[in-house]
Amino acid sequence: MLETVERPKLRDVVAERLKSYIVDANLRPGDRLPTENDLAKQFGVSRLSLREATKSLEFLGILEARPGRGLTVGRVDMDRVTEYLGFHPALQDLSPRVLVDTRIVVEAGVLPHVARRMADDPALFEKLDGINRQLRQSRDLAAGVELDREFHQNLIAASGLSPFEAFGDLLGVFFRRYGKHLDVEKSVRGHQVIIDALKAGDLTTADREIRTHIEYYFNLLERSE
Repeated sequence: MLETVERPKLRDVVAERLKSYIVDANLRPGDRLPTENDLAKQFGVSRLSLREATKSLEFLGILEARPGRGLTVGRVDMDRVTEYLGFHPALQDLSPRVLVDTRIVVEAGVLPHVARRMADDPALFEKLDGINRQLRQSRDLAAGVELDREFHQNLIAASGLSPFEAFGDLLGVFFRRYGKHLDVEKSVRGHQVIIDALKAGDLTTADREIRTHIEYYFNLLERSE
């Protein structure tokens, strides 16, 4: 028996065509797009369908609608992307293995960039070290979980690779589901090894520790599912 092929929504098709138009025309932030009427005619759709598509792109900051200027190319709003990813229902269903592996790919991947920037800006080390000191002194599990998440979020941010910060909200999903397993002393020790190694430019130790630090959760997570 043949399976029914799901038809894409018209607004999604139009949104993809708008993104392609921006790329093909090499448009930059602030550049104007044709009017709604012209775009609707070019794509062969109604103005209503076009407006539904532009609204979805405005949400992410890809497009901006300004009175008197019409549609212009915007800048991707990473805060909104992060918020969207963090609460997307699909992320809530990810297996422990996928969450752990994703964290390893992201966090181990940013380490060379963090080490390079930390060498030029000691304040990055001080910020991470300060969060870890707060975690060491925490006596409340909820506060400890939030400080642990904050440490790893700031570790990613210290890379200067802003797109990765959106993936950092996977940490929110991770800690909401598994924060009850937090071992504060173990986390503090692991954090210190990571940031001390980064400060010293020892990427081998930092990489090994971040992998061990995150993999520690896996057996616990399997039992919790």
